[in-house]
Parts: sequence; C-alpha cells; structure tokens
Amino acid sequence: MLKKVLIITYYWPPSGGSGVQRWLKFAKYLPEFGWEPIIFTVENGEFPVIDESLLKEIPKGLTVIKKPIWEPFNLYKKFTGQKKEEKFGHGFAAEKKSGGFKKTLQNTAVWVRGNYFIPDARKFFIKPSIEFLEKYLKENNITHVITTGPPHSMHLIGLGLKKKLNIKWIADFRDPWTGVYYFKDLKLSNSSFNKHRELENEVLLNADKIISVGKNLKINLDELAGKEKMKDRSVVITNGYDFDLKENKTQLSGSEFSITYTGLFSKDQNHDALWEAMGELLEENKEFRKALKIKTYGKIDASILIALEKNGLQNNFEKFEYIPLNEIGEVQRRASLLLLCINHYPGEKEMLTGKLFDYICSNRPILNVGPLDGDAADIISETQTGETFVRTDKAGIKNFLAASFEKFKKNELKISPKAIEKYSRRELSRKLSEELNSL
Repeated sequence: MLKKVLIITYYWPPSGGSGVQRWLKFAKYLPEFGWEPIIFTVENGEFPVIDESLLKEIPKGLTVIKKPIWEPFNLYKKFTGQKKEEKFGHGFAAEKKSGGFKKTLQNTAVWVRGNYFIPDARKFFIKPSIEFLEKYLKENNITHVITTGPPHSMHLIGLGLKKKLNIKWIADFRDPWTGVYYFKDLKLSNSSFNKHRELENEVLLNADKIISVGKNLKINLDELAGKEKMKDRSVVITNGYDFDLKENKTQLSGSEFSITYTGLFSKDQNHDALWEAMGELLEENKEFRKALKIKTYGKIDASILIALEKNGLQNNFEKFEYIPLNEIGEVQRRASLLLLCINHYPGEKEMLTGKLFDYICSNRPILNVGPLDGDAADIISETQTGETFVRTDKAGIKNFLAASFEKFKKNELKISPKAIEKYSRRELSRKLSEELNSL
C-alpha cells in the first residue's frame, strides 16, 4: 500500500515553466517508489506563462486539491498602467524600458510589494491553507508534507502545519529566498529585510529536511542557518530531464548557424562580452554574418535588445514567444549551439536553471556564460555537453564561436554526452522517495 505525501505548490498546470515541471514529474514517478502524491495548489494563480500541454502530463488518478487565492497583482497592474491581461514576469524582466512618471509609479509599486507583502504577494494564501489542511491531514491520516518555493509563502504553510501537527516536513528550495538574484531590486527597508531573514531562518530550522536544487545553494542555505544545525537535514536533488535518451539525428540547416536560448532572459543575464564577441565575428567573417541566427524563446529584457542592436546583431536576431514543453525539445535539438547565461549577482555560483537539463539531453553543444566554479559549469563539464566562459571573457567566447562555426560548416559540430542518466526524473524521484523514507 502506498504511503501518502501532500505536496504544496503554487505552480501547477496550466502554469508553464521549470518550476511546475519539477513537481509534476515527481508526482509522475513517486508511486513507483511507494509514495502516493496529493497536490495542494491554487485555483486562480497569476502565472507568468501558460502551457496547456502540461495538463496532459498530470498522472491519471492523481488527487489535486485547488483553493482560491487573492493576489494583489491586478492592483499592481492598475497602479503601474499595465493591462489586466498582461502577465507578471519573474525577475523584473521587461521588454520595454519605462521612464518618467511611469517609472516612478513602478518603483513605488515595487517598494510596496517588497515591504508590505512579506514573504511575497501570495501571503494571503497562508492562513486559510493552514486552516483547511490541518483538518484534511487529520481526516486522511497524512503525516508527510512537502512545500516548494518560490513563492516562499508555501513554506510558511508548511511551517504552520509543522507547529500545529508536528508533521514530517520537507522544504524544497528551487531558488534561494533572501539570496535570489532579484532580491536587491525589492527596495527593502532594514526591518523588512530582517523580517525576510527571520522567516527564512525559521523555515530552515524547523523543516525535517531541506532540499536544494544545487550544491552551492545547499552550501549557502546551510551557512545561513548554521552548518551544525543543518547537518544531516540538508540534501541536493537537482532538476532533471524526462526525455528518451537517444542520438540526435536531426538534420541541421546547412546555411543557418543558430544560437538558441529558451526561457526567461533577464537583465542580469545580459553579458556584454557575449554580444561583443558575436558582433566582432560578424564584422570579420562574411560567412558567419550570413549564417548567424540568434533565437530566443520566451520573455526577454529590453537591455538585451539594446545590446543586440549596439553590436549590430539585430538583423541576425529572431524572437519567439514561450513555446509549450512538448515542443521545446525539438527546438533545442535543431539548434547549432544552445546558449545558457547565468545571472550575474553575488550568489551566481548557485544558479542552476531547469532548462540546463533539457539542454544536456538534446545532444547539442552548450555555450555557458557564467562562473567557472558554478553548479551549471560543473554539470556541463561532468556531462561533457559544452564549455563555460566567465562573463568578461570576450576572447574565449569569440574563439569558441569561431571554432564551433568551422565545425558547423564541416558538419562536425557534435557532442557525446556522458553520465547524464542520474539526472532523469525517474532517478531523481527515487532519491526523493529515499529522503521521505528516512523521516
């Protein structure tokens, strides 16, 4: 008989993005390892992207409990002059730059968001969820709960249930809390910052297990709470892939040298040396200029569009909207190179995006611009799926692009991935089940 575990997640289909895919896939494979997942989520969430195709991925017979949530985003949109149907994106990525009075309004709204909605704008979901779930857990004899954040309000639901019922509780950090790359943009007062740290610390110290998606995030969370206090309670379970591993036999276009980026492309990922290297190659190599095509899929910050134009790359650039998960694999397999840009901020070594794992099983080379000792760089090196260059290494990036283009012309731009099986969603679910069994 399967043991039951309640998973509290804000992101669930039809929400798109890597955050929802993580727990959708765990829900798919956990029953193979003795655990029946039960999902608790929002009925009417404000999701940055919608991916209807993910509804087909929900396992048959899975119990999904949805409750309404009140969020202040419509007020935020009205205050800042945005249309009601506009999506509220992650990481302050904006495709148009605002100025004057509108910028002042946006700055004021961000200040209100950061200082009055702690830990985030989903805080109004905490109290009613605790009240409902306290009764639900008792009635259904459920003793194990997992919360996943961001939004970190989900962790405060787990904290409340832990205090009331002394459940076995795992807190899953897909991204940092106070260490997240956009935290500096929230315009926090000292008291608000301290409140965030207090709540973060309370979660870290009260959960039975803390899961991090990468080793550097684990190190940073352990240091925040105290290494001794986190000993034997802190583990890494990365994101992963859920594709069949097979040789990529996709025939690439003989004339188009495509550099493809999928997902959110924020201002902190805008690395000047990358665009400068491409721009210089464009001027020096007529074949490269004719063949180069830079493709992005998803929301892109205006600063990147400006950088492309500054370096004469605008005619070699194509922007596409977010595409569903069931189509992204083919897009990635058709790329000449897959581009990964790590956010530049104090915790950049811990940045480990979900797209990386789709990249590494696409059998296409990865150009990673980020810290050489970061989690992403380690996995790319381990799996032999690409190369990493620090964000200021224009010469290194330029040489890599030039060499890749020469291989492309000879139809020799290929890789042979190694040791990637441990990043399959099934294997990661096995690891999660072992952590549940240990409680």
